[in-house]
Amino acid sequence: MRLVIQRVRSAQVIVDKQKISQIEQGLLIFLGIHRDDDGSEIEWLAKKVCGLRIFEDEKGKMNLSVIAVQGEILLVPQFTLYGNCEHGRRPDFTKAAPPEQAKQFYQSFATALSKNDCQPKLGKFGAHMQVKLDNDGPVTMILDR
Repeated sequence: MRLVIQRVRSAQVIVDKQKISQIEQGLLIFLGIHRDDDGSEIEWLAKKVCGLRIFEDEKGKMNLSVIAVQGEILLVPQFTLYGNCEHGRRPDFTKAAPPEQAKQFYQSFATALSKNDCQPKLGKFGAHMQVKLDNDGPVTMILDR
C-alpha cells in the first residue's frame, strides 16, 4: 500500500459537479493498493497515520497528530500511485491492484482509521474525481508498506 499524505487547511472531492466530501484542517490521504498487498499492513498504516505528528505545536514544531489538533481526514482512492513511468511515455498500471481487491482494501483502511479515532470522509471509489485542497506548509509525506 502506498499513501500520499498532505496536511491541509481544507480539502474537498467533487464528482459530477457535486461536492461529495469536504474537510477543514486535517489530512488529505491518497491511497494506492498494490496488486500483491494482502491487507496485513492496513492496521499498522492506520495507526501510523492517526499518530503521525505533522501538525505544529505552540512553538511551531511538528509535534502534534491529527487527533491532537482535532483535525479531519479525507481518504481518496488513487490507483495511479502505482503507475510505472520508467518505460515509454504512457504509464503502466499493472502493479495496481484490480478494482475488486482495491475497493475492499480501501474500505478496510477507512474502517481501520475509524478504529483509531480518525473517522475519515471518503472519495468515491472508481469515480472520476476533482480534488481541491488548500495545502498547509506544504507538508506532504509518503508512506509505503
